Amino acid sequence: MDANRRLTMLTRLGFATRGLLYMIIAVLVIRAGRAESPSGALQYAADGGGRWLLVVMAAGLFGYSLWRLADAAFDIERHGSGRKGAVERLGAGISGAVHVLLGWQAVRLLQGVRSASDGTQEGTRTALQLPGGGTLVIVAGMVLFGVGIFQLLRAVKGSFLRHLEPQVARQPWAQWSGRAGYAARGLVFLVSGFLIAKAGFVERADQAGGTGEALSWLSSPLDVLVAIGLFAFGLFSLIEARFRMLHDVPVDGMVRRATGG
Repeated sequence: MDANRRLTMLTRLGFATRGLLYMIIAVLVIRAGRAESPSGALQYAADGGGRWLLVVMAAGLFGYSLWRLADAAFDIERHGSGRKGAVERLGAGISGAVHVLLGWQAVRLLQGVRSASDGTQEGTRTALQLPGGGTLVIVAGMVLFGVGIFQLLRAVKGSFLRHLEPQVARQPWAQWSGRAGYAARGLVFLVSGFLIAKAGFVERADQAGGTGEALSWLSSPLDVLVAIGLFAFGLFSLIEARFRMLHDVPVDGMVRRATGG
């Protein structure tokens, strides 16, 4: 099996891992009223599934992150050279970086190290200590708010379906799980972006928040409705794990250039 096929397999595993994390987030909200981020869901999965599940999830997260970063660098998903394509590649790069951190957290959990701090608030606190930190945090919040709008537009237009195998993309269960999922995810990004921008305005890191804080901020029954949407996004991620069309990543060429071969 060549390097590209290995990466494709790990990427599909990464989509499945992402799906599992979002389904855990949704179930915790619906059944226990407990709002968690993907990071918290990963810790929950580690507690319930054991070491080998964590190993598999770590491999999937790193494979998925490498594929996303390669897409940002080489446009393997063929976004194009226009402004829309540039935004999509930037999003791929951000997604890749986020999943690198999740993969690293999985490794730390395997080593027995648990994270007690909120990553979003910790990152905001670090940014606020920099010159012009408040402005940086506000800009970050606005970017995240923009990502939320982009996710909502994807839900309305159904543009996510172009990445699936055509016979699957025509199925109602693929269309509506994706629409509900992207709509819920978009709303979470909007709230999170608002919370981060607000933290920048008042220069208080404890006002910032990621997925968990955004779900906590939403009042009942809206939080449950969004959780149902996130569960749908988890299901759609599982659909992508099996039926997404993945273009080849030039892994072998990258390795040869890196090694001078």
